[in-house]
Amino acid sequence: MTEMTDETLNEQPAVDRVLEQALKDLEIPPRPLIIDRIKAEMNSDTPNLKRVGQLISVDVSLAAGLIKTVNSPYFGLRNRARSVHDALLLLGLDVTCRAVAAISLRQAFPNNGQLDRFWGASAQIAALSGWLAQQSQTPRLRADDAYTYGLFRDCGIAMLLLRFPVYRQTLERANADSELAFTTVEQQDFPTDHATIGCMLAQNRWLPEEICLAIRHHHDQSAIDLFDSGLPAASRHLVAISQTAEHIVQKLTGGSRTEEWTKLGSSCLRLLKLGEADLRELYCGAKEVLRTVD
Repeated sequence: MTEMTDETLNEQPAVDRVLEQALKDLEIPPRPLIIDRIKAEMNSDTPNLKRVGQLISVDVSLAAGLIKTVNSPYFGLRNRARSVHDALLLLGLDVTCRAVAAISLRQAFPNNGQLDRFWGASAQIAALSGWLAQQSQTPRLRADDAYTYGLFRDCGIAMLLLRFPVYRQTLERANADSELAFTTVEQQDFPTDHATIGCMLAQNRWLPEEICLAIRHHHDQSAIDLFDSGLPAASRHLVAISQTAEHIVQKLTGGSRTEEWTKLGSSCLRLLKLGEADLRELYCGAKEVLRTVD
């Protein structure tokens, strides 16, 4: 795979401007107003948690989703929230904003069988990603970041499935290819790929840069392998954590089969300092985590 040079990274803003128009053509779901309002409070000299709580509570499904997320075992919090206010106190505005972005993401897409299966797999990967981050000894790799990243990582696939019915055939070929990068297969049929679209959707929702970059490069082996790839260490570890989570989901459930572990597995284990014996131990704990995912 092509390594990311400084020159390539410097070219990305110009490329992004071109792709932004493509995303407009894809009718990317608009950013929910609630995210803008939370951001405004974050930027205030005296943020008002009560006001934010009231804004979130207006949307019953959003409020319920936030409380459920906070109380999930893979989110890594010891105390339980019984209200939106409790959730805000436990998470803080920054993490709340990310949680709201993740919860509202699925709400932006119509309900249908194919997308429901996709979101179900994403929820499993996100749950295991958060749990694996808790097990990891990696400094500054937070469970809530890994969880949010897991939910957003493949959202570009949902966009492409929704807008282009023929993308389903491309997706099947990309899942089955054990040599070419997943995104390379997509680019053979489309002018972009799901990693780029997902990155921009995450940027649109103001997720942290390290999460956006990890989404954009999560099929790039050099992003995992090379310390000088140009990606922050947190981004590289997010990629490795989620790929490991996806492999475990596939191993334990038999669903969502891909060839990504064939291409990226050894790099992920090396970065996370895990051996095959460690991986087998993780299978046992992961079974319990998956039982908590609706």
